[in-house]
Amino acid sequence: MTGTRQDERMEEKRDVEKALAMSLKELAVKMPFEKITIKNITDGAGVIRVTFYNHFQDKYDLLEAIIREEILEPVRILLMNGMYREALILIFSNLLKDKDFYMHVSRIEGQNSFKEIVSHSIYQLLYAIFRERAGKKKPKHKWLTPEYLALYYAESMTFVVVSWIQGGMPFSPEEMAELYQYIGTRSMMDVLDELGK
Repeated sequence: MTGTRQDERMEEKRDVEKALAMSLKELAVKMPFEKITIKNITDGAGVIRVTFYNHFQDKYDLLEAIIREEILEPVRILLMNGMYREALILIFSNLLKDKDFYMHVSRIEGQNSFKEIVSHSIYQLLYAIFRERAGKKKPKHKWLTPEYLALYYAESMTFVVVSWIQGGMPFSPEEMAELYQYIGTRSMMDVLDELGK
């Protein structure tokens, strides 16, 4: 009985969070993100302000949750199983599905910028994966820790993702996966050599 009640509560929590996410997505394509209030979001979701704060600290926290839940969590299993190309295609496909939303929120600058939120979200995902993969192995170099590697790859992936979004998403998810794989599997020296041919 307790398990069922707990499952119902979890389902209710997910439903509220989905409604808040949907409300923010609808608002963000109609008005500048800075002007969106918590009241706007809760009115659109059909809940009261207190409910919002039971789930999120602010609208930036909600935006990060959307990126984490809708873009990154679906690829975790693919990354864990070495399906990198498929993971990249899924990331770019899911971003493309909500193109208008991401085109608008990608303009958020300053503290809590879109770039910062994306980088932090990717970092968290990669850090968990790298840490799990590394286990108790000692790094080959003191710089090559799961933390530094996650930071490096999060920054590079953020650059590619944000540039693609702000450029109007002109290339297909497959093309973007190919581009990122090309960059990710070559050193700068390799790229310089290939450019010179």
